[in-house]
Amino acid sequence: MDLDRTRPVWRQVAAIIAERIADGTYPAGAKVPSVVELSTEFSIAASTVQKVFAHLKAEGLIRTEVGLGSFVADQPATEG
Repeated sequence: MDLDRTRPVWRQVAAIIAERIADGTYPAGAKVPSVVELSTEFSIAASTVQKVFAHLKAEGLIRTEVGLGSFVADQPATEG
């Protein structure tokens, strides 16, 4: 996937993941792809994906479970 390298990449990836949550690609309770999977998909560093996850968690869109991974929050925040 091509990203606009003139804007913060982590914000673009966070927006893409948030959109996937909103449109049901990743439904409530579903496991979000891992840091490795997303870093490969977007050709970005794992540390960048970790920043994306931290942002999405702060926004209430995902929750993390140590040793299990990240999951879509049961009631993801809605925009508007």
